Amino acid sequence: MTQRRIFPAFLAATALALASCASDTTAQSSGTDAPVTEGKMSVYASFYPLQYLSEQIGGDMVSVESLTPPGAEPHDLELSPAKVAQLEQADAVVFLSGFQSAVDKAVAHNGPEHIIDVAPAVQLIAGEHDHDHAHDHSHDDHDHGQSGHDGHNHDGHNHDHGQSGHDDHDHAHESRDHSDQAASGAHDDHDHADHDHGHDHGDQDPHFWLDPQRMAQAATAIGQAFAKADPENAQTYTTNAATVAKSMNELATELVEGTKSCEHTTFVTAHDAFGYLADRTGLTQVGISGLDPDSSPSPARLAEVAKVVKDQGLTTIFTETLIDPKVSETLAADLGITTAVLDPLESQADDSKDYMDVMRENIAALRKALTCK
Repeated sequence: MTQRRIFPAFLAATALALASCASDTTAQSSGTDAPVTEGKMSVYASFYPLQYLSEQIGGDMVSVESLTPPGAEPHDLELSPAKVAQLEQADAVVFLSGFQSAVDKAVAHNGPEHIIDVAPAVQLIAGEHDHDHAHDHSHDDHDHGQSGHDGHNHDGHNHDHGQSGHDDHDHAHESRDHSDQAASGAHDDHDHADHDHGHDHGDQDPHFWLDPQRMAQAATAIGQAFAKADPENAQTYTTNAATVAKSMNELATELVEGTKSCEHTTFVTAHDAFGYLADRTGLTQVGISGLDPDSSPSPARLAEVAKVVKDQGLTTIFTETLIDPKVSETLAADLGITTAVLDPLESQADDSKDYMDVMRENIAALRKALTCK
């Protein structure tokens, strides 16, 4: 009798110990799973601007994590197998197809149920990728194709940008016809994510987030997609998205109004990240490097940029937060002009400042460099 009583007690104790071990193992292995969300919808955003939109739209109902670490250069993102596994465990991913090949591949093969690609909603424009070839920068006729514009000829300072949307940005709003595609959640035919886009981003400039009006379009698409992924809170997502879109459109107005009366209408940047900002304002961007921030400009390209600076009497060359400013600083010193920071907002360099804060700092920096009234 005594043995029979002891044996079941031993089994019960062993079962409890095994359960405890299993619980500990589960807790320890959570590093390979999606983040603990405590009932919230778990969302991965591929880089900071999309993280910002997702957080603003999702509020307390979502847990958002960026695939690109804070302060890291998103162009060069690589994902560990563990991070790819986490992506598959999430409820949704928000990304820009063609921008980060590692994300495209992960989404194609290990994407979660809801895949939200904002590219169709923001109407990407063409951009040039390398400035090593010759450009005609004659004093009387500057054709700045390198500004990332598609079909905009910036001769001198005579900018006719009715189409750039100071008041009526009809061509940007055409992208809203594609919002349903961006908000469709899981895509069965997401073929474009299989392509290795590398650094050249195909024929498109990916930096749409530097045009707040395009950020508004992305917000609308993300709100629709969140509503589909979490129908119980659909109204909150769409309401939040409308609020964010309104703020973005107001910021676009600030950008345009703040730079519409300037002594100079050309600005020189470290790389071609600001084509959408130029498109929105009617300004002309001259990038020292192309869309890839890691590319090194040729001596011929540096001479071209120097000629633009001299011919137009520019006083500032803009550096960036995430790339080495040495080339820009050396060129500015050779020309006897100053440098200032224009943040491309590809990552959050300072967590005390969000997207809106940095964009307003960019507006102030442009106004000072271009001598705006």
